[in-house]
Parts: sequence; structure tokens; C-alpha cells
Amino acid sequence: MDHFAGLDVSVKETSVCVVDGTGRIVREVKVGSEPEALLKVFGNPAYRFKRIGLEAGPLSQWLYSALAEAGLLVICVETRHMRAVLKAQINKTDRNDARGIAQMMRVGLYRPVYVKTLRSQKLRMLLTHRKLLQSKAIAIDNDLRGTLRNFGLKVGMVGTTRFEARIRELVEDLPDLAALIEPLLIVRRTLREQVRDPAPPLAGHRAR
Repeated sequence: MDHFAGLDVSVKETSVCVVDGTGRIVREVKVGSEPEALLKVFGNPAYRFKRIGLEAGPLSQWLYSALAEAGLLVICVETRHMRAVLKAQINKTDRNDARGIAQMMRVGLYRPVYVKTLRSQKLRMLLTHRKLLQSKAIAIDNDLRGTLRNFGLKVGMVGTTRFEARIRELVEDLPDLAALIEPLLIVRRTLREQVRDPAPPLAGHRAR
């Protein structure tokens, strides 16, 4: 007989409900939100899983990838659609949500969402982090321009590569100001170096 499972995932623990083709609950358990813990449940040879469902969320991509890699048919369910189905429950608990998701898998009442590969997720993280570093470096440039202007020191039109040298020229005879801006110049230089560095190879191995 086919089996279906629903996962209600939280940061620390995941509630798991397994039902058979008639909708009868055959197992309920709460395990750590880790692939290894879930695979122990789904590796039981007594079950033949047809669909395993979990809600789209912060850990869903990681868990989805691990379960799919193990050969399980796992489906990530669109959040708003799932909540609309589950809101009819009288008592909303993690256990009941897992039950509801399992039944949704059994009757096919779900709206799947596309889950990006781990490589795509890593590439997105790389681009996001680079954009963050770049914005912080620009913020430092603007801050230095503004604060030095208070002392009548105008940076003027100068490119990124010449910026630090221009700042040092302006404060060359003002050691007190030079000491104040030195930490910002060090941070700026480090940020710029990290933005310029080539990206490391993005492997597709499973997250840890």
C-alpha cells in the first residue's frame, strides 16, 4: 500500500505524520529538523512513500534537497495555499498541521512550488553578499566625503581607485583627522578587496 507523509518544520524540530492510502495514520513522530533524522523515519522498509510534503520556508530547500537526493518524492507546498487549507482545523498545532499536510499529499490537494538547486542558492547568496559589501563601501565613501567637508576639505571628483590616496592627501597635515579616518579607510579597503576577489567554485554538495 502507498504511504504519504506531511512535515511541519520548525527551526529545531519537525513533526512528521505518515498515513496510508485510506487516510489512516500509521505513525506520528517529532524529530530534529535535520536530513539524517528525517531519513531514519522515511527509510523504514515497511513504508512505500508516494508523496512527502512540506511547507515552503527557511529550511525547506535544504531538507527538500536531502530527501530528493535520497530518492524520495518530496513536494514543497506553496505557503498561502497550504494555510488556506489548514485554517479549517479547530486546534492548530504542529502535530495537526503535519496530519493536514499528509492528507493533502494523499488526496492531491496541494500547490507545489519550484525549489532551486543548492548551486543556484549558493550563487544567489554570493551575489547578495557582494551587493551588501559594495553598498557598505559606498556608504563609507559618502561618510568620508561628508565629514571632511565639515572641515573645508573637499574630495571632489575622484575614481574608486584614487579615493583613498585623495583622502590621505587632504589630511596629510592634519594628524588628528588622519587618526580618526584611518579605521574607515582600512575597512573600506577590505570591503573593496572582497568585492573584487573572484568567486570560489560553487559545488553542488549537500548543505551542512
